Amino acid sequence: MKNGKLQIGIIGCGGIANQKHLPSLSRFPQYCELVAFCDIIEERAVAAKEKYGTSNSKTYVNYLDLLADDSIDVVHVLTPNVAHSQITVDAFQAGKHVLCEKPMSHSYAEAQRMIDAWKKSGKQFTIGYQNRFRPDAQTLKKMCDNGELGDIYFAKAHALRRRSIPTWGVFTDKSKQGGGCLIDIGTHALDLTLWFMNNYKPRSVMGNVYHKMAYATEGNSFGAWDPETLDVEDSAFGYITMENGASIWLETSWILNLTKIDEGAVSLAGTEAGAEILNAHGQSGELLINNAKHGYLNTEKPEFGMAGVAFFEGGGGGTPQLLEAEQWLKAILNETEPLVKPEQALVVTQILEGVYKSFNSGTIYNF
Repeated sequence: MKNGKLQIGIIGCGGIANQKHLPSLSRFPQYCELVAFCDIIEERAVAAKEKYGTSNSKTYVNYLDLLADDSIDVVHVLTPNVAHSQITVDAFQAGKHVLCEKPMSHSYAEAQRMIDAWKKSGKQFTIGYQNRFRPDAQTLKKMCDNGELGDIYFAKAHALRRRSIPTWGVFTDKSKQGGGCLIDIGTHALDLTLWFMNNYKPRSVMGNVYHKMAYATEGNSFGAWDPETLDVEDSAFGYITMENGASIWLETSWILNLTKIDEGAVSLAGTEAGAEILNAHGQSGELLINNAKHGYLNTEKPEFGMAGVAFFEGGGGGTPQLLEAEQWLKAILNETEPLVKPEQALVVTQILEGVYKSFNSGTIYNF
């Protein structure tokens, strides 16, 4: 560290860096400095440095050159999915703390390599599942941990859009992303569901994957795309059975002809009560709790506000992206565990890969 501040390097200066990480990290000058920016397109690294860097910040086109700088404490890996594993492994071998954007990796084997490198390094590691920091999610997690829902034996993970295929970057390129909607937005809904249930032992999955809407470019909220180059799925569905018998239905699509859509939403059914997060669309949604009281069916809507955010010092007062950045920096400085644990993110990747493998084999995939 320099002057008591973490020195941070950014690897990948594209959309997620500029929309989420750079604006958020720049809000905490008391904890960190952004001192290095790397991108295979040099102009993007230079632009990020000019907007967010210090006078002495450096730019790189080769991430290995950034990792060779011993003054850098932390790196954020913000590249396309297929590159996550090797960069993260190299970063741990270089002695850096690592935040990697979701999903952890495009494959379970590569995600396991990341885990192995992390455990050898003695450094901090987390994955960018910022939806856990939404007030609805924080409130529901407390209720689940307190046993208010009882034994949660059935859940639905919702990540559905009507017409929102991302047309920038490499989202539609399987060779760089490893997949489409399932590992882009389905990963968030599945992460929330497993976290609420505190259940990370999958037994099997039956999956279906669709490439049906490549030519349905009309009305897309992010503009048209080239149907000839879209080689990732537009929809995917999975029925997951856990070792304890619990069931999870995962539904995800970038483009689905339904009017009832939701993203980053979850439905839970327990022995004592149920819970639904509605109208989330990637933001904090409406939390409903259902049970029976005094002989009648009962539905409650908690007024949680930002007071629901109390998993780390300081509490609420910011967006999920800001809260994620704050707790990550404090976890490093205070040598505490980050909220998103690598072993949890590994299971998310394992299940997502299982959906693809089940579809490709035409059978139930057993873990």
